Amino acid sequence: MSGNNTVEITRENAQRYLIDESYERPVLIDFWADWCAPCKALMPVLEKLADAYDGAFLLAKVNADEFQQIAAQFGVRSLPTVVVMNEGQPVDAFQGAQPETAIRELIDKHLPDPWDRLMQLAQEKIQAGDYAGALPELRRAYEESRRRSDIGLALAHTWLQLNRADEAEAVLDRVPEKDRDAMFEQLMGQLELSREAAKPDEIRALEEKLAAQPENPDILYQLANACHRHNLVKEALEFLLGILERDRDYRDGAAKGLYLDIIKGLAKGDPLATEFQRKFYNLMY
Repeated sequence: MSGNNTVEITRENAQRYLIDESYERPVLIDFWADWCAPCKALMPVLEKLADAYDGAFLLAKVNADEFQQIAAQFGVRSLPTVVVMNEGQPVDAFQGAQPETAIRELIDKHLPDPWDRLMQLAQEKIQAGDYAGALPELRRAYEESRRRSDIGLALAHTWLQLNRADEAEAVLDRVPEKDRDAMFEQLMGQLELSREAAKPDEIRALEEKLAAQPENPDILYQLANACHRHNLVKEALEFLLGILERDRDYRDGAAKGLYLDIIKGLAKGDPLATEFQRKFYNLMY
C-alpha cells in the first residue's frame, strides 16, 4: 500500500480493501494486466489523482490475469476497467483509458460534499462538549454550503450553547420560511429563554449601580468580570472597551489584559474576535 491512497490487491487483503473499505470511503478498483498498453497509460493518471485527493478515495489495483475470479465477479470483459465501490456495492464504472478531467468528474460524483466532512468534525467536537471548538468547522460548512438550513440550525444551536444569542438570532433570521421546522421553533424558544436568563442578578445589580454612576470605571470593570464569568463575551468586551476609551492603563493594564485574554479565548475565526480586535487596534493606534 502506498500511503493511505493506493493498495495492491492480494488474496489476503481483497475483502478488506475491495469491500470493507468502501463503507468508509469510495474505492476505485483498477483492473489491469502487464500486456495491456492502455492500462499502463491509465494507471499513472489514477495514481496521480489518488495522491491529489489525499485519501478521499482508495485506489485498489487488481491484476486481472492473476485474479481472474475477482475480475469475473465484477463482470470485467475488457482492460483497463475501473469500478467504483461504495458501501459494499459497485456504483459506477468505465472501460478504457480516459482523460483526467473525465475521471475527476466520476470521482467527484461519488465523494461527499466538503461541508459534510466539516459537519462530521463539528459533531464529534459537540459530542465531546467542545462547542467553541466546533465553531470553525460549523461556520465554514455553513458558508461553503451557501447557508444550508440544516447546517444553519446546528450553528445556531452551538451559538446558543455558548450564550451568544445575537449570533444565533442572526443565523435563525436567515432560515427560509420553508425550512422553519420543529427544530427551528425549538431553537427560537431557546433563544427567547436565553435572552431572559442571560443576565444573572449579580449583573443586574451592577447595571443598576452603573446607571447611577455611569462614569465609574470600577463598576464597569466589575461588570466586565461578571459578564466574563457568565460567558457573556460580547458584553464583557464592550464594558472593557468603555474603560480603555477613558484610561488605557486602568489598574496597571488589568482591563487591557482581560480584554486581550477574552479575545484569545474565542474560537479561531470567531467574528466577535475580529470585531473587537479591530476596535482595540483603532483605539490603541
